[in-house]
Amino acid sequence: MIQDTNVKSVIKRGALVAAANWQLTAIQFVADSTFKMLVSVPVVGGVLLVALVLGRDLPELVGGDLRTSVAFVASALLAEPYALAAFLVALALVTITGAVFMVLVKGGTVVVLAQGEREAEAIEEPPLWLRPFWSAARFSLDRYQAGCALLFRRYVRLALLLGVVYAGSAGAYLVLLFGRYGGTLSSGLDWTLAAVALSAAMAVWITLINFVYLLVQAVVVVDECSVRVGARRVFRFLRAEPRLAFSVLGVVLGLVVGATFVSLIATTSLGLIAFVPLAGLAVIPLQVLAWMFRGLVFQYLGLSALGAYLCLYRRHASAGPEPADADLIRLAPF
Repeated sequence: MIQDTNVKSVIKRGALVAAANWQLTAIQFVADSTFKMLVSVPVVGGVLLVALVLGRDLPELVGGDLRTSVAFVASALLAEPYALAAFLVALALVTITGAVFMVLVKGGTVVVLAQGEREAEAIEEPPLWLRPFWSAARFSLDRYQAGCALLFRRYVRLALLLGVVYAGSAGAYLVLLFGRYGGTLSSGLDWTLAAVALSAAMAVWITLINFVYLLVQAVVVVDECSVRVGARRVFRFLRAEPRLAFSVLGVVLGLVVGATFVSLIATTSLGLIAFVPLAGLAVIPLQVLAWMFRGLVFQYLGLSALGAYLCLYRRHASAGPEPADADLIRLAPF
């Protein structure tokens, strides 16, 4: 058990370590934006493709009952196998390429953040001075590139496992929605309510999967081990420290929900400004700035959570005996 550790100090330490290595937030923001733009190309093309296949206008396609529209689009694509195959191949190629790029970037991020958290002074203890704060700054291009190359293969294997879990979860979701329960629901409202309930359960499940995935990434770096060993140690850590681990997760989720709510309010406000004469000309640059600020804030929250998990696991590992795993893989010096 971890002694003299509370959620507030752990989250504060993670946030300060992420702030000291602010370059990681910018790198993650650029990488995430690039990935989203890459994926949006075949998605937009797929929407236009569906419209061409159906021979109908987009407002007519997306209007009406949700169940009817989804079933109509699915049947139309299944009736055109070449169009469906082209869309799926394009989407798969772009998604896989972007995912590999994100995995490469994440390796260097976790390495730098782990070293900063490990070597930082007690910056979570007040008062906060600049000299202790900058003791957590460990970013350098050489260290970052070394971390990317060092963890690439292991993180790719971990991402493949995550993809398998995602695919299985999506398959179960579709089977439950359109197969087992879809045929027993008589009205569109019943189907919509069932879809909302299943979507909420799916969101909780994906959140837990991403939580474990992030912990495995952290443990692989802290313990310098393989993915298989890291997964075993993550579940061992969660059994030993469930309160602290899930408390940090709950606080981070609360911060993300709050930031999302604030961003929605800001977006709505900018939308109202667009109707004002002359002032509406300033909406586009304001929207770009709001998009950039929102992206940076969410990336910073993610890195703060990762820093908190790194701190929690490092203290947990140092509090107990060092596990002896035969397949331990030592990382090269950074």
